[in-house]
Amino acid sequence: MKAFKLVLILTIVTATMAGFQPLEQATAKEETDKQIVVAGNNEFAFDLYSKLRSSKGNLFFSPYSISTALALAYCGARGQTESEMATVLRLPTAPGKTAAVKDMFGQMRFHSAFGKIIKDLNSRGKKGGYELRVANALWGQKGYGFLEEYLKLIETNYGGKLNEVDFIRAAETARKTINKWVERKTNNKIKNLIQKGVLNSMTRMVLTNAIYFKGNWARQFKKDKTKDAPFTLIDGKKVDAAMMNQTAEFGYLETESFQGLELPYVDDELSMIIMLPKEIDGLDEFEKTLTVENLSKWLNKLYTRQVVVSVPKFKMTSQFGLASVLKSMGMKDAFSSNANFSGINGKRNLFISAVIHKAYVDVNEEGTEAAAATAVTMKLTSVMPSRTPVFRADHPFLFLIRDNHSGGILFIGRIMNPNG
Repeated sequence: MKAFKLVLILTIVTATMAGFQPLEQATAKEETDKQIVVAGNNEFAFDLYSKLRSSKGNLFFSPYSISTALALAYCGARGQTESEMATVLRLPTAPGKTAAVKDMFGQMRFHSAFGKIIKDLNSRGKKGGYELRVANALWGQKGYGFLEEYLKLIETNYGGKLNEVDFIRAAETARKTINKWVERKTNNKIKNLIQKGVLNSMTRMVLTNAIYFKGNWARQFKKDKTKDAPFTLIDGKKVDAAMMNQTAEFGYLETESFQGLELPYVDDELSMIIMLPKEIDGLDEFEKTLTVENLSKWLNKLYTRQVVVSVPKFKMTSQFGLASVLKSMGMKDAFSSNANFSGINGKRNLFISAVIHKAYVDVNEEGTEAAAATAVTMKLTSVMPSRTPVFRADHPFLFLIRDNHSGGILFIGRIMNPNG
């Protein structure tokens, strides 16, 4: 049997009962569902970060984008493939979840909850004081015969419609078409996501997700206060970095080993959280403590007070191949001839051959611009100090961009050298 591949690209059932319940109960149930999905997405974010942090240098990616793209594939997963994906992605449908949670969630209910999160992000991104867009699309081989129920599930919950292309006779044209869509949806920040050779005549589908965010700080830094200052690298060497400076009220946390700072964007619906180890070489040890539970504990201890802030401007683009990482995390069948994605085409002849993720971030005096996309290819077969604290990020630190409304982590990264 010929082996085909399916490519997915990223940048993340209450409804059946809602008509028989009071509106308040139905709304509360929806919110609970979304909270459970977000919690799982955040757990996956830190799981993935723990794998990627072993690489040297700066790091930046969108766990939300990766979760969304893989959720599009999960829609069609069955059997052992479905179970492994649910476990690795920390979905509420995973075999290891408590009986109560598993009884609540089936595939349909999970996708409904995930879809509501995406719709909420897009809705707030359109009317808020910031730009936030999450987009999905399907690109399928003409006349291939994808299951109607699969296409409907994706369109209803993720807003991804099927676009027919010809991978068999014009794979390069299809690649350029998909890349242009990604560029457009990320405001031209993610370019050439799918490189030559990834798509060929054996490709049958590409699922795409892109996420774009641009927001101004609620309290902007003045450009005339940005000054070059030494930034100490992990090996003790120093480089000059453009450090932004201001003194204002921010959420602040200080422990024996690190400082935390919350920089909100306009409307206070999203924030950048910076975690700064006190020791110059302390980031490695701090990264080991990253868990959903610890993050929640730290965020609850943020206390609004005046802080002297100095953080570097930085801009970077990161790109990863994630297939081997996901396999090492336990998602094995999906990348092998044992894969079962029969929910996509009614056959067991698709498997994931590659997962590619690309992300961009630009942090300056005005605010932050960030974008991401991911490609998945599939083939067949403490106590506050009394003094005004000083938060000087002049050595390696970790940061994340968080949706304060849902608690979802949209982007996460670290700065080892602000100059790249």
